[in-house]
Amino acid sequence: MEAARILGQKVKSRALTTGILATHHLWPELVEISKNSGLDYIIVDTEHGAFSPELICEVCALGRLLNFAILIRPISHDISTIRKTLDMGPCGLLLPSVDNPEILDEVRDGIYMPPRGQRRPGGPGTRWVGSYSYATWKSEVEDDLIILPQIETRQGLKNLPEIARHEIVTALAIGPYDLSADLGVCGETTSQPMQQAIEEIRQAARAVGKTMWIIGDAPSLAKQGFTFLCLGEPMGLLEATMKRIVQQVHSGS
Repeated sequence: MEAARILGQKVKSRALTTGILATHHLWPELVEISKNSGLDYIIVDTEHGAFSPELICEVCALGRLLNFAILIRPISHDISTIRKTLDMGPCGLLLPSVDNPEILDEVRDGIYMPPRGQRRPGGPGTRWVGSYSYATWKSEVEDDLIILPQIETRQGLKNLPEIARHEIVTALAIGPYDLSADLGVCGETTSQPMQQAIEEIRQAARAVGKTMWIIGDAPSLAKQGFTFLCLGEPMGLLEATMKRIVQQVHSGS
């Protein structure tokens, strides 16, 4: 998939890459808005969002047509969920709470066709593939898949080297809120335990020639040398922008 190839090349080359995580609202025009804004990707959050499969398939299809990357965060990483999620046609997955490499072994079975895995593809997300031969499927779908395991627990931190080295991993990712809760500093993302954890994830990725996906204050994170950035949830960004404009109006600036 061209959208996956473009995003993967940017991530692997450490080019500045920006996107959003859509949790509260999703609509097809968001893809066009995001592309026109200069973003590189949207992650559709099905772990916490309440979106219909039909809508997600439509958004994924539009992303493919525009060569704009649409990823999905599934609700879990069992093989059935992974197979069904990929049938919707995304170019990658943000995997919640990956604690050990065995989880990634199961994901591998869900994303790869035999003989490498156990996927049985179907659904609207497969219409764009050139043919159903294994060689075509591997080159057009599997080879460019973006797989981002989120580290959200102490156990995940403990197993960082093995998770980072896994063959399917494109980049390591962080789940800052859940990780902060597990570390006993819930919501305190600037606390010492969280900053130490972020650095551990970053170094584990670097040790195997990969990078780290991180969500937060993108301008600040870019100054710290992070390149694979998520600006946040679009409704939160909209609210912050409206507040800033209202404050400017009232202050006369």
